[in-house]
Amino acid sequence: MEEVQRHSVHTLVFRSLKRTHDFFVANQSQLPEIDETLEKLKYNIKARDTYGLVFDRTAKAKALAAKRGDSDRIDGQNGVKDGVLAITAGGEQESNVLEGTTTQMALVPVATPASQNTSSAVQILPKKAPTIPKPKWHAPWKLCRVISGHLGWVRCVAVEPGNEWFATGAADRVIKIWDLASGKLKLSLTGHVSTVRALAVSPRHPYLFSCGEDRQVKCWDLEYNKVIRHYHGHLSAVYTMSLHPTIDVLVTAGRDSTARVWDMRTKANIHTLTGHTNTVASVVTQAANPQIITGSHDSTVRLWDLAAGKSMCTLTNHKKSVRAIVLHPSLYMFASASPDNIKQWRCPEGNFIQNLGGHNSIVNCMAVNPEGVLVSGGDNGTMFFWDWRTGYNFQRFQAAVQPGSMDSEAGIFSMTFDQSGSRLITTEADKTIKIYKEDDEATEESHPINWRPEIIKRRKY
Repeated sequence: MEEVQRHSVHTLVFRSLKRTHDFFVANQSQLPEIDETLEKLKYNIKARDTYGLVFDRTAKAKALAAKRGDSDRIDGQNGVKDGVLAITAGGEQESNVLEGTTTQMALVPVATPASQNTSSAVQILPKKAPTIPKPKWHAPWKLCRVISGHLGWVRCVAVEPGNEWFATGAADRVIKIWDLASGKLKLSLTGHVSTVRALAVSPRHPYLFSCGEDRQVKCWDLEYNKVIRHYHGHLSAVYTMSLHPTIDVLVTAGRDSTARVWDMRTKANIHTLTGHTNTVASVVTQAANPQIITGSHDSTVRLWDLAAGKSMCTLTNHKKSVRAIVLHPSLYMFASASPDNIKQWRCPEGNFIQNLGGHNSIVNCMAVNPEGVLVSGGDNGTMFFWDWRTGYNFQRFQAAVQPGSMDSEAGIFSMTFDQSGSRLITTEADKTIKIYKEDDEATEESHPINWRPEIIKRRKY
């Protein structure tokens, strides 16, 4: 038996490379032939995917130009040549072609007396100066109670429909039930194995729903204080949840970029709402369309049709991640929060209303009460109080951290008003729960509205 000669690793690798080179050297310069038909098809698909909207608009514009050219020839005027678009002076000719479209799109009324001919210039009425409504006076808010008991960041809060108690979930994996009037601990629920990120209390059943970073969604029976259902399906941490106000449906969303719709009783995953490209940080539901609204770290807000399980509209106005969405309790509107600003929208199509600017940090949470007070909480502990209708910021302050805490633990993670709208509950990074209420002694004279419309006008228009 011959002894196998041992070589160094360098020699063996070099020989392997040489064999590979000798094997392929014969057809090294021979590239496969390019199929021109397939290449052209590939470029057409790419162009249609990227610029399809532009192509459609160009086709419509050319069709409109051709139609306008035909009507011009009927009137004895020069038609539009080669489909080239021209900006005309307007008048009766424009109105006849567009058949009322101009009246819908016009920003100012156009006066066209009968005595004018078609070639005359359009008369533009003087633009009316925009009126800025005066904001409603709201009493300033003050801290009235600090509750401690959790051993980690307090991430979520939910108030019971009867307004007697509220629940909080934290990074210590415990859900705690507190008496709303006294602030005393009533109950602790254990079962999650990671941070509890969202809670929801059912208004029609004795159920409390919870979800967390352990990918679990649980339904607790509050008569027995036990978990009676699990909803399995999320592939990663579950960050937010919402109960539908009229039907037995639960919506959860999280880091797997999806929102899932569950049948509360059968635990069936009715819909998986896909479309976001990053973590879904906030979800809200309402009885009217759109029934589900989600905000994501991909900087978009999506409006969903619950019956079809499809996206109705995508709002791309935000430049940074959207971590909070809140519905107005009585108006058909909602607000979304991002580090760039807070935006207000009108349902059902998501029409933009106005920006509320001022935060210079990540906005983690928002809450609004029936009086039209919108509150937003930042990652640096700042709290801003706004008048919903006008967007006027009537109060702002820095939430105080607990003695012994670092300044970096001033973040506000969640907030909600109680059922009466008179108390605001916040959960924070210093492991405490804070309750705020309006200052009863404040009056419109002691805390006047610092409202200067000329400055607002310069900023907005």
